[in-house]
Amino acid sequence: QENDLPVLFPNKRVLGVIRPTVEQVGNYTLSEHIGILGTEGTIQSESYTIEVNKLFPHIIVVPQACPMWVPLIENNEHEGNGADYFVQKYLSELLAKDNLIDTIVLGCTHYPLLLNKIQQYLPSNIRILSQGEIVANSLQNYLFRHPEIESKLSKEGKCSFFTTESASKFTSSASIFLKKEVKAERILL
Repeated sequence: QENDLPVLFPNKRVLGVIRPTVEQVGNYTLSEHIGILGTEGTIQSESYTIEVNKLFPHIIVVPQACPMWVPLIENNEHEGNGADYFVQKYLSELLAKDNLIDTIVLGCTHYPLLLNKIQQYLPSNIRILSQGEIVANSLQNYLFRHPEIESKLSKEGKCSFFTTESASKFTSSASIFLKKEVKAERILL
């Protein structure tokens, strides 16, 4: 995103997900020990740890991969008993690594669909940061600071969905997220 997009699309601005989320971490943690829940790819990339260390070098970051969460969500099994097992499993593993964690970042856009279950298995003193609201607020603030960009935006929106994977699978998953029927189109890049 930082390297390729400015070269490929110099007139476009991209608001990332990780940086705005990490910027908020310092406002939430009191113990200065945070957990990051993410996919194996996100955790292996260390992108959250790197960004937290840039902004808050004193904060201890404890990552936890949750490889079963996305498949549970994408197969619409996130409200069943199987989800309970895997939510409890990964949260227990995370908290066993560091019992001072007081803030957890949901490091995947899928994970808010498990929020109720996550809250059920966490101590009440642990705060949960979810990307969606943080990124939306960051975009709103950015547009407020850049009226020259905001003024060019259409106020009449239309959503189109494109995927390089199966359109039917994307349609099914997107309908779960958005709680309404969507139609996706498969494209080749």
